[in-house]
This record gives sequence, C-alpha cells and structure tokens, in this order.
Amino acid sequence: MIKYIVQEKESGQILKFIAKNKLGLSTRLFNKLKLNHHIYINDNIAYSNDRIKTGDIVSIDFDYNEEDNIEPQEASIEVLFEDDWYLAVNKPSGIVVHPCAFHPNGTLANYVKHYLNNNKKIRPVNRLDKDTSGIVIFAKNEFAQEVFNEIHDEVEKKYIAIVEGNFDKDKGIIDEPISRKEGSIIERHVDKVNGQKAITEYKVVKRIKISNIECSEIELTLRTGRTHQIRVHMAYINHPIIGDTLYNSKESSKLLNRQALHAYTLSFKHPIENRNVLIKANIPDDIKQLINK
Repeated sequence: MIKYIVQEKESGQILKFIAKNKLGLSTRLFNKLKLNHHIYINDNIAYSNDRIKTGDIVSIDFDYNEEDNIEPQEASIEVLFEDDWYLAVNKPSGIVVHPCAFHPNGTLANYVKHYLNNNKKIRPVNRLDKDTSGIVIFAKNEFAQEVFNEIHDEVEKKYIAIVEGNFDKDKGIIDEPISRKEGSIIERHVDKVNGQKAITEYKVVKRIKISNIECSEIELTLRTGRTHQIRVHMAYINHPIIGDTLYNSKESSKLLNRQALHAYTLSFKHPIENRNVLIKANIPDDIKQLINK
C-alpha cells in the first residue's frame, strides 16, 4: 500500500490528478484499481472525480489476487535482494526466466512463484538468456512493474565475461546498431541500416590464457538493452565470448558448455522508496574455474 497526504496547494483537485501526478499511476492502472475499489480517501472507497482537500490521506492498496497460469515449483533459489516491492535472484545458467513453448515449466518464474507463495502474477522486469547467469529482478505487483519500467534506461547493468583475444586498449565503447538476422528467429547481427541503437562499454579486468588460447576477463556496462547485445557486439569486434556457440565459431567456443557471461551488478534509484540500491551476484563457479585455468 502507498499513501499520500494532500498538500494545501493541491486542495480542490480531483483524485485522478493526485493518483497520476503525485503517485505515478498510469491511467490504465488507476482505472483498474478504481473499478475494484482499491483506492481510498481517509479509509473510504474513493472515486475518480472525488475532490480532495488539505490533509486528506489518499491510500492505494495493491494487495489483490491476479490470474496467473504459472505453476509454483519448489527449487532452491538464491535471493540477492527483497523488499515489499521487488525480489532479485541469482539465476543459474541453463534455465530460462519465464515459461515458453519450449520450456513450459522448470523456469525461474516457476521457482519464484513457489518462493513468493501468493496469488500474484510473476513479473520479471529484466531478462537474461537461458545460458547467461546472474541478476533477475521481479516486481511484486503491477505498480512496482510499471514504475520500474519507467526508470529502465537509468538502471546500470554490469556484466562479467570471458572473451577470446587480447585488447589493444584497456577500455572502449561499441556503438553499433543491432537487428534480427534475416532468416533467423534467434540470431542478431550488427545492422548499420536497419538496426536499433546499441551501446556497450567494456573494460579489461585481466588478461589470461586458457588451453593456450589468449583470452580476457572483461567488465561490460550496457547503455541499451538489445537482445543478445553483448554477445553480438563482442563477436563483431572479433572478441567473441567463450562458450557462445551461436556467435563464436572459433575453437574457444568449446572451452565452456555455455557462454561465459554473467550479470554481475545492477544498481538503480528505487522508484518507490527513493533510495539507492546496489545488487551484486558473485561470479559462478564454472566461470571462476575457467579463469583459474
């Protein structure tokens, strides 16, 4: 539940003004909550054209049941962060975030559904590829999802990857547009004509040699969020990710049975509680072992 005390300068406004301009509700969500009597003025059910006065307490209750066809499945999950609005977990490689035609169950969403143990929809606000490990955040209600989507471009996402080759410079920026590759459902590529803007920053952490192959451990920061962005960009500059059989045709693709890519940290200004949040997921053992080789 969120509450707002009406200020003197807002006295005489209709409820909808406060809901949209002070509490950040979309028109769609406001109408839904109003129809289901989840908005109150001084603990009384409120209506959109109600006039408010100084000192009134506007309350919005997000604790309602929702239809969801995701089945809860018990499994161990590593919780990295949790409050009343969000849950962040460390996704292992090898599982998908949300059910789909090829993975109807056994997904991270199924496990989160069991963990939360409530009648709410499962709402991931970021996604990772099946074989990428790391931080995935779930919103606990519809409002939390909406406001997180609004700050999506302000969320800083850092990844750790092991890529082939040594870099001439310790840091750099890849600014190359990306689109779906013609004739493929999955594969993307750099497309300077029809691609969407995509920016990836990289920084070399360590130069290493794995099975006599020159490699680099790098930290990457996403400035945009295109599908397969890091994988496409690294292959484009001839430093493909180790284990990435889709974008790496080199011998190094056999060094790991999944792409050596891990969503390492995620930081943002909490859109509801207005505080800084930093979430960290430690590098998984398979990537650590690859570095130690």
